[in-house]
Amino acid sequence: MLFTIWLFTFVVFITMLYYLVGFTNVFGKYKMFFNKEYWINYNRIEFLSWMAKAIIIIPGLIFGYEVWWAHWITLTTSSLLIWASMKKSLPTLILFNTIWIGISLTILIRYYFS
Repeated sequence: MLFTIWLFTFVVFITMLYYLVGFTNVFGKYKMFFNKEYWINYNRIEFLSWMAKAIIIIPGLIFGYEVWWAHWITLTTSSLLIWASMKKSLPTLILFNTIWIGISLTILIRYYFS
């Protein structure tokens, strides 16, 4: 049941956010991942550092060591970073913050519905 609530909430939230930012803008940034010129120095390091954070943080979700209320902050900051990514053309920020929105929604829904 919680997964269904999470999935529905995530899809609605991301759809609204991407609509406000502009679907064309967001998916245009995602396309940069397939451009060989994108994968140079700084962008590779940035992508790896964000994914490493995800790998470190996700086990906290699995073992239940989270501060649930802090996810309201990350939900906000991740949304703002997606908006900021439109200015900087950084698809890694859009991807990671979309993942983080899903993580934050997971914790908040689990807290309120368990």
